[in-house]
Amino acid sequence: MTTTTHRTHMAGTRWDTEQYSKFGDQRLRPALELLQRIPLTQPKRIVDLGCGTGNITSLIAQTWPDAQLTGIDNSEEMLEQARRTDASLTWEKADIAEWEPEHAPDLIFSNATLQWLGDHARLFPRLMQFLAPQGCLAIQMPLSWHAPSHRLMRETLANGGIGGSTLGSAALRETLARDWVGQAQRYYDLLANQAVRLDIWETEYLQVLEGEDPVLEWVKGTGLRPILHTLVAEEKQRFLTEYTARLRVAYPRRSDGKTCFPFRRLFIVAVK
Repeated sequence: MTTTTHRTHMAGTRWDTEQYSKFGDQRLRPALELLQRIPLTQPKRIVDLGCGTGNITSLIAQTWPDAQLTGIDNSEEMLEQARRTDASLTWEKADIAEWEPEHAPDLIFSNATLQWLGDHARLFPRLMQFLAPQGCLAIQMPLSWHAPSHRLMRETLANGGIGGSTLGSAALRETLARDWVGQAQRYYDLLANQAVRLDIWETEYLQVLEGEDPVLEWVKGTGLRPILHTLVAEEKQRFLTEYTARLRVAYPRRSDGKTCFPFRRLFIVAVK
């Protein structure tokens, strides 16, 4: 992915489709909730921005089987899996920050993707402008910056090295220090003057996870990717050892052996 002033902090990161899919059912739930709140009956053109492996795109296709549907992602690994998931749909590799549709979509859908991109003040109004009249922008983003899982990522980079030293580059630590998703009111202000209807809400899911170090396995598929991609071998092992120990304290196993992982999400449905 290459952009100029709007570079994503996931640029160059390789996605592990198998790791990402480990918690497929839990990751799917917010997408289904978003899909159910879209007030369209027969959209003709739909774009799924950040389609990933295509499982959600296929659900959109089932909801509106007559629509022309395109899944867009910047990861070739994800798109290869998506093509295997459903060869009947159109899959395109593109940089969302600079993407422009050839024809105005009736629906732009984006599930757990736009948090990876910067400059939302430019991006969100730009996506609204692309919509056809009465079109809909439907977005879900995780509100994970304040969660212990993500706070501990930053703290482990800051002091998880030998003798409390730092790990990774200053650039990596600076990137992860930034909260990339704003408060709900910010997106209201960005979209209100373009929307005839604007629905914004937050939901906290209590993800009940199983297995050894399940929170670590969860974030390995998403938020931990920039760290795993950037750290060299010795630093990576040091980070994982220290980070895992801290996660076990923050997310202890319950009496039944399972682990509770609270996870907040922000939803936006804007009709043009």
